[in-house]
Amino acid sequence: MSQRAKKNARFAFMLTTLVAAMIGLSFASVPLYQLFCQVTGYGGTLNTENVAAPTGVSDKTVKVRFDANINPDLAWRFKPLQREVTVKLGEENLAFYEAENVGSKPTTGQAIFNVTPFKAAPYFTKIECFCFTEQTLAPGQIVSMPVQYYVDPELFEDLDTKEISTITLSYTFYPIELDESEQEDGEKINLSAWVTAPNKS
Repeated sequence: MSQRAKKNARFAFMLTTLVAAMIGLSFASVPLYQLFCQVTGYGGTLNTENVAAPTGVSDKTVKVRFDANINPDLAWRFKPLQREVTVKLGEENLAFYEAENVGSKPTTGQAIFNVTPFKAAPYFTKIECFCFTEQTLAPGQIVSMPVQYYVDPELFEDLDTKEISTITLSYTFYPIELDESEQEDGEKINLSAWVTAPNKS
């Protein structure tokens, strides 16, 4: 093997190792990765700091689609109770997801979220969301998980986003490892402050 071929092979190995390490770190440190994304807006993740209510409602509309995913290590079912809605810009809206623990023991999950197209993320604001905290479900437990949000009217004022007609809000639940005492006292979803979830029809 020539000297140049050896250098290329060594570079390819180093690059592959670096990529594998980055992927491993992102999955091993889900909360850290989520914090990074929320602060920077990387990958279509919304900035949830200093969230304010909308200041006005526009007659212009945009479609919002809802997507749900589960990490294979979490024995849950997870789905949106509505697939797509049309909303007015600046109008507060309420959507629901449903989660079910199909395992044999209580488990805790944390949802990571993003918005596509990525450039729409700064204009999609969540006021309240189940994804802000860890969620613990007992075996067989089924819960409706609400998210309150609005799309900023400035979406159509920005030259880079004014052509957007559809925004997709996507969640992926990952397992959170807790010790036994934390599992027993783990935070449960509290829907007392929310309206009743809509029918599935």
